[in-house]
Amino acid sequence: MKTRITELFKIKHPIIQGGMHYVGYAELASAVSNAGGLGIITGLTQPTPEDLAKEIAKCHTMTDKPFGVNLTFLPAFFAPPYPEYIQAIVEGGVKIVETAGRSPEQYMPALKAAGIKVIHKCTSVRHSLKAEKIGCDAISVDGFECGGHPGEDDIPNMILLPRAAEELKIPFVASGGMADGRSLVAALSLGAEGMNMGTRFIATKEAPVHENVKKALVAANELQTRLIMRPLRNTERVLNNAAVEKILEIEHQKGAATSIEDIVEFVAGSQNRRVLQEGVMDAAAWSCGMVAGLIHDIPSCQELIDRIMREAEQIIRTRLEGFLQ
Repeated sequence: MKTRITELFKIKHPIIQGGMHYVGYAELASAVSNAGGLGIITGLTQPTPEDLAKEIAKCHTMTDKPFGVNLTFLPAFFAPPYPEYIQAIVEGGVKIVETAGRSPEQYMPALKAAGIKVIHKCTSVRHSLKAEKIGCDAISVDGFECGGHPGEDDIPNMILLPRAAEELKIPFVASGGMADGRSLVAALSLGAEGMNMGTRFIATKEAPVHENVKKALVAANELQTRLIMRPLRNTERVLNNAAVEKILEIEHQKGAATSIEDIVEFVAGSQNRRVLQEGVMDAAAWSCGMVAGLIHDIPSCQELIDRIMREAEQIIRTRLEGFLQ
């Protein structure tokens, strides 16, 4: 399948593995890239730029295919040394960066000077247009269904994707609710040129997370995610557990007066890591999309991507063309 996304990133299939904290290591990124998609190392999961350089070098030993690095831009008082992380990316020979969070505008000159293609994650059309204006090469359009941070507009992909298609000139992929061949065909129908999957890739053999996490995704249905941190206007979609119930209780009690200090013990990165890497499932809130309802197995990345492409072709050639007979 050839789209503007496969051409831009020089990949076989229009499938991207989005950056995920404590999940996006070389093991997963290389497996996705080897299967014909675009694997992504999560930059800030690595504690220092030096650690990121080592992870990039490791990924190069595991695949000769293109892979990218995710950089999430945080508010200034949280800011890690971004120029040094970018230097590690450039010196590591990585040519694709997925940006998220705040606008990457101030770092675009350094990225473009190194010949890096930038795909920015956006949850609205207005942010997508700004990303296009500052020189991003592609957009990952994140619908309300997504795990992690869906923004504050609450617009699902059935509306957001065609709206993006009406406005954008650069190519975009659909993110949020993507799991299988049906997702890909639907995304293409709505104007996207591929899809980005996060939660679905956690439930793969190569994902470097605890088996309890993978089993939880298989067991979950589409009703089991919750939205936390709404009073902070930093909404996050997570899988329900004891920690999430406690957060929601605090937010219900305190309402608009809720502060990050009230819930920090349940959302801190160190606790999140206990869930993902140690399998302590009630230790903290952890990002998960509604797509959990469409996850029924734990395949390898190769098996998953091959199946998606096989399903997509069958839907296009048989089901959709069959309606026109």
